[in-house]
Amino acid sequence: MKEAVSCGGVVIFRGKILLLYKNYKDRYKGWVFPKGTVEQDETYEETALREVREETGARGTIVKYLGSSEYEFNTQEDVISKKVHWYLMTGESYYSKPQKEEYFTDSGYYKYHEAYYLLKYENERHILENAYKEYTELRKAGKWS
Repeated sequence: MKEAVSCGGVVIFRGKILLLYKNYKDRYKGWVFPKGTVEQDETYEETALREVREETGARGTIVKYLGSSEYEFNTQEDVISKKVHWYLMTGESYYSKPQKEEYFTDSGYYKYHEAYYLLKYENERHILENAYKEYTELRKAGKWS
């Protein structure tokens, strides 16, 4: 078993959440959050910001760390145990453009309930719940920019 670490972001702009649609050879399809592998000499925060920018074209600012999720998947060579560190981010605009090289075919900002039901994975729905709770608390306290 190999271990891998990724970082990603839950980007919120004007109350809407940024999602990506991935379609890899019609076998892997679904809406997900932007995330990716930590590169050498890169902090988790730098990875999360870079991956959001690379996969969606969106620019964000980290507000706070949300926690991590873990899962396993199989490759032809091995079983991968992946840990993903998630960050709550503010978006700068509604702009997004899916990264075609990574098989993303669509992206956009969605209302909470839309995003919740669109997300493919249960662990990402859980991260969304936590992120949106943090977002609403910060907004009520006047601390969301």
